[in-house]
Amino acid sequence: MVQADSLPDHQGQSPLPSSAALLIVGGGIMGLWAALKADRLGIDTVLVDAGQTGSGASGGLLGALMPHMPDRWNDKKQFQFDALLTLEDEIAQLEAETGMSAGYRRCGRIIPLPKPHLRPIAERHRQEALTNWDQQGQRFYWHVLDAPPVENWVDASAGQAGFVHDTLAAKVSPRALIAALTARLKASRHVRVVEGQKVVSLGKERVAHFDDGARLSFSHAIVSAGHTSFPLLTQAFALPAEPALGQAVKGQAALLRATIDPAMPVVFLNGLYIVPHEDGTVAIGSTSEEDFADAFSTDAKLDALIDAAREIVPALSTAEVIERWAGLRPKAIGRDPMVGAHPDCPQIVALTGGFKVSFGLAHRLANAALCAVQGQDMDVPSSFRTETHLALAHGNL
Repeated sequence: MVQADSLPDHQGQSPLPSSAALLIVGGGIMGLWAALKADRLGIDTVLVDAGQTGSGASGGLLGALMPHMPDRWNDKKQFQFDALLTLEDEIAQLEAETGMSAGYRRCGRIIPLPKPHLRPIAERHRQEALTNWDQQGQRFYWHVLDAPPVENWVDASAGQAGFVHDTLAAKVSPRALIAALTARLKASRHVRVVEGQKVVSLGKERVAHFDDGARLSFSHAIVSAGHTSFPLLTQAFALPAEPALGQAVKGQAALLRATIDPAMPVVFLNGLYIVPHEDGTVAIGSTSEEDFADAFSTDAKLDALIDAAREIVPALSTAEVIERWAGLRPKAIGRDPMVGAHPDCPQIVALTGGFKVSFGLAHRLANAALCAVQGQDMDVPSSFRTETHLALAHGNL
C-alpha cells in the first residue's frame, strides 16, 4: 500500500465549468468529505479551492481524534462519539478505494494528572465512561492509573496524581487523509476538482463570482472554506458585517523525526498534544491564538510547546525538528461547527467552524450538509445549526 504522507500532486488542473448542480467552495477536510458524499449520491459537483486541496489548516500536522469528556452527556457529545466510531469504517473504505494509507489508528490517549485535585475528577469520569462510552456494541474505557500504561513513552514524573488512559481516542495523518480524499475525487465520476480559483462572492441569483472574473452558476453551494467562509457567508446571506459569524484562530505545531512505536497513545496535557504518526514522525502542538501579527510564522510559543513535550516524553529529547507549521483554523461565533442553510437563503449551505474537531466530525457534518442541499432535515445538535449561530450573532440566544 502506498503511504500518502505529503500533500497530493496538483498537476493537470481541471478547467472551471460554467455550471454545476452543486458547488463546494473550499477543499479542506470539510469540503473534501462533502464532495465524496456528493459523488456517492451521484450529484454533479464542482469543488473549487483558492489554492490547493488541504493547503489551509487541514494541511497541518496533528491529527489527534480525541473525544469529549464522558461526563454531562448531551447530544453534542453523542454526535462526536458516533462520528469517532464511524470514521474508522469511512477511512477503511477510502483506503480500499485508493490503495493509500490515511495513517489512522485507534491508539488511545494518555492524560497526565499533575495536581492532586485532578484525581477525584478523573475517577468520576471513569465511572461516567462505563455508561456513556458503552454503545453500539463497543465499549471504551477511561482508566485512572498510578503509572503510565505503556513503558518508554510518558515520563512517570509528569503525573504526580496519576494518569488517565482513554481507549476511545485515535489519530490520523492529516496530509495523508487529504491526499487520499483528493485522489479519490480526482478519479470520481461526478466531481470535478478545480484548484487555484478563489470565489469572492455568492448570491441568491445562484452565481459564484471568482477573483479572475470567471462565473459559475449553481443550484446549491456548500461553503467550506475554513475561516474565509465567514465573510463569504455574511455576503451571501446579506448580513451585517458585525458581529462576525466567526473568526480565524492561529495554531502552531511542529513535526519531529523520532524512532517511536506508532502504536503509542496520543498524549494530551493542558492544550499540548503529542501525536506519534505511522511514518516515524511525532507531531507536537498546538497554540490557540486569537491575537497575532503574522498568521503563518512560528515563534517562542511553539518553542515552549516543544520544550514541554520533550520533558513529558524523554524519547523526544534529542529528536530533530523537521518542520515548523502555523495556520489559521475557523472558529464559529457559537464555538461549535456551523452547518446548514440560512432560512432565507436555502441554496447556500454553511459547512465550517470545526476549529479543533474538524477531522473527527467532517464526514458526519458532510452528511448533514448534503441533507440540507437535498431539502432534508439534518441530524445534528441544535448548537451546530447555522440558524443557532445566526441567533448568537444577533444576540437572540
